[in-house]
Amino acid sequence: MSKYYDLAVQISKALGGSSNVSSYTNCMTRLRVNVVDRNRISEEVLKKIDGVLGVVDDETYQIILGPGVVTKVAEEFGKVLEANPTGGEGPASAEQLQAKGAQIKAELKKKNDTPFKNFLRKIGSIFIPLIPAFVGAGLIAGIGSILANNITAGNLDAGTWQQYVTILNVIKNAIFSYLVIYVGINAAKEFGATPSLGGVIGGVTLLTGVTAELPISNIFTGTPLTSGQGGIIGVLIAVWILAIVEKYLRKVIPDAVDIIVTPTIALLVVGLVTIFFIMPFAGFISSNLIGAINWTLEVGGAFSGFVLGTAFLPLVMLGLHQVLTPIHIEMINSSGMTLLLPMLAMAGAGQVGASLALWIRCKKNRPLANMIKGALPVGILGIGEPLIYGVTLPLGRPFITACLGGGIGGAVIGLFGNVGAIAIGPSGVALIPLIANGLWLKYVIGLVAAYVGGFIITYFFGTPKEAMAEQD
Repeated sequence: MSKYYDLAVQISKALGGSSNVSSYTNCMTRLRVNVVDRNRISEEVLKKIDGVLGVVDDETYQIILGPGVVTKVAEEFGKVLEANPTGGEGPASAEQLQAKGAQIKAELKKKNDTPFKNFLRKIGSIFIPLIPAFVGAGLIAGIGSILANNITAGNLDAGTWQQYVTILNVIKNAIFSYLVIYVGINAAKEFGATPSLGGVIGGVTLLTGVTAELPISNIFTGTPLTSGQGGIIGVLIAVWILAIVEKYLRKVIPDAVDIIVTPTIALLVVGLVTIFFIMPFAGFISSNLIGAINWTLEVGGAFSGFVLGTAFLPLVMLGLHQVLTPIHIEMINSSGMTLLLPMLAMAGAGQVGASLALWIRCKKNRPLANMIKGALPVGILGIGEPLIYGVTLPLGRPFITACLGGGIGGAVIGLFGNVGAIAIGPSGVALIPLIANGLWLKYVIGLVAAYVGGFIITYFFGTPKEAMAEQD
C-alpha cells in the first residue's frame, strides 16, 4: 500500500472510524469531512499524524494536508471507507460519499453567497493582486513624504534633498497616479470584460488632455469636471457597465467584424457614460460634501473630529477627498495651517489599529497575517491603500470598525483644538514634522487614540469568524 493509503487509514481511525463519516470532499489543501458524532474524533491523535498539517473544526471537519497531497489522500480515503462499510441498508461507496460531500459544500457556498459577500469577494479579487505594488511603492512614498515634510519644516536642506524626493515620487506615482487603470484591468477580469478595455475606462477618469483652457463641463451644473472625479468606486461601476455592454455586443456583432466593432462601440458608449454621468454624479456628491464639512467645522470640538475621522476613508474610496485640497490651501493661506488635515489623518490610524487586531485574532490565517505584516509599515507612514483594499474592506466589518477607530482619534484631536498642519501631504507618522505651533504631541496622542480605538472595536466586534479559520 502507498503512504497516502496509510495516511488515509490513520485519518479514518482518528475520525472515529468509517462509520463516523457521513460524507467527504476535498479542496486545494484540505480534506473536508462531515462526521456523525464529533465526540468520537481523537483530535490530539489526528494532529500528531505525520502528514497532517493541522485541523479546523468548522461547518465541516477539515484536515489540512497541503496542495497535491490532499488529492491523493482523498482518493485513498474513499478506498478506506469502501473497505470498511458502515452497515445499515448497505455501505455507501466512496463516490456516493464524495458526491454527498460535494453537494453539502455547494449548498454551504450557496447559503453564504449573499450579494454583499459576493461583492466583498470581488473587491478582494480586484485589489489583492495589487498589494505588492501598494506595499513597495507605499513604503517609498512614506520615505519621500518624511523627507519632503522635513524640507518644508526647515529641518533638511532643499537643495540637497529635493532631488531625492523627486526620484522617490516618480517611482511612487507609477502606481498611485494611475491606480484607476490597474483597477480597471483587474475589475474587467473579475466582471468578465476585456482587461485592456477595463484599463482604458479607468484611464478615462484621469481626463488626460483636458486643460483649464479646454475643459469638459458637467452637463448638469456647467462646472468643469476634475481629474479623478468618481474615484475607485466610479471605475468599478463603469467597468461593470462595460462588461454588460461588451457581452451584449459579442452576441449581436458578426464574428468577422467583432474585433473592430465591439471594442470601439463598447469604449465609446461606456466612456461617454463615465464622463457625462458617473463623474458628474461624484461631482454632485462632492459639492454637497464641502457644505457638510464647513458645517461640521463650524460645530467644532470632538463631534467634528469624530465625524471627519469616521467619514474620510469612504470619501477616499469615492475619490472625493480631492475636493478637500482647496479647503486645506485656503485654511493655510488665511491662518497659516489647516485644522482639517490632522483630524482626517486619524482615519488611516484607525486602519492601523484594526489591522493589528486582525493580525492577533487571525494569526492562524497565514495569507491574511502576511498581508497585514507587509502593509502595516506603509499604513503607519500614512499610505492607507494596502490596508483598505487588501485587508479591511474585503473582510467587511473591519472596514467599519476601522472607520470608527479613526473617528475616536479625530474626536481627540477636535477636543484638543487648534491642532493644525502647515502643509498638506500624507498622514500618519509622516505628518508629525508639519504640525504647527509645536503641538505635535497632541497629534501623536490622537494617533495613539485612533490606533487603540480601531484595535479594541475590531478585536471585540469587527473580526469575522471565517477570517480566523486556519489557512496555509
